[in-house]
Amino acid sequence: MPPPVGLIAGWGSFPVEVAQQIVMSGGRVCCIAITGHASPELESICDHVKWSGVGKIGAHVRYFRRHEVRDVTMAGKLFKSDLLFQGSVWIKHFPDLTAIRTFGPCLLGKRRDSRDDSLLSAVTRTYARSSMNVCPATDFAPDLLIKEGLLTGSTLDEHEQQDAMAGWQVAKQMGGMDIGQSITIKDATVLAVEAVEGTDACIERTGQLCRRGGWTLVKVSKPNQDMRFDVPTFGPQTIQRVAENGGKTIVIEANKTILVEREETIRLANKHGIKIVAFDAATIENHLPTVRHITAA
Repeated sequence: MPPPVGLIAGWGSFPVEVAQQIVMSGGRVCCIAITGHASPELESICDHVKWSGVGKIGAHVRYFRRHEVRDVTMAGKLFKSDLLFQGSVWIKHFPDLTAIRTFGPCLLGKRRDSRDDSLLSAVTRTYARSSMNVCPATDFAPDLLIKEGLLTGSTLDEHEQQDAMAGWQVAKQMGGMDIGQSITIKDATVLAVEAVEGTDACIERTGQLCRRGGWTLVKVSKPNQDMRFDVPTFGPQTIQRVAENGGKTIVIEANKTILVEREETIRLANKHGIKIVAFDAATIENHLPTVRHITAA
């Protein structure tokens, strides 16, 4: 049998769906489930699960070696603001020696750099030194990537198109600086920008700032997105947050954004009257022409 895929699972349903896709394709999964983040559902899907703190990288490597893993993939969110800026959390995730060597130059050096790309690239190099490849999760679950088109609602009107284009340009600039991947906008005015706090907090802040609602969430990939990690992801929770805070439109980047729990996401968006549209870069450059409708199947 081929060797199992090593899955490092963070928060949310994304790692669950990746594991399911691997198993449905006839593969096996050995999973590092991050304590306080990963879903217990992984226990019933994966061949083997090890619960571990995010700072036990040496133990993770040894675990994958023991199970003859060659390809490793990462899926799911890690709450970076908690992990890096609230010291009590490190009691659960106390780093081992390999983690200190991996993250030391980023977090302890004179030129500290805790940006996502820097930290995750360091992790990738650690696995490479152990002869393991870090692969995009979408290699194993390509159907989770959204194609161009309307998922819910009708074609964007003139004002929504204006906000989509303006918001896209700002979000791409923010992503290029590794600040965040989401912004909210109304009447061509940026309301909030996602930073270390995450998309949900950005949405909630927007609801506080724009009480009359009707705003647009734009979520895109970084200009040089590494598909191995930090790929923009959304699902039912995003829809619920947008609805609770008065948003009416969600614009995402096609072929670079992951949609989890697709049927439930579309059901909730239709229930709350929220438009979801996916554009690719070429479409934006062509001034947002009408795009075909995507079915929920």
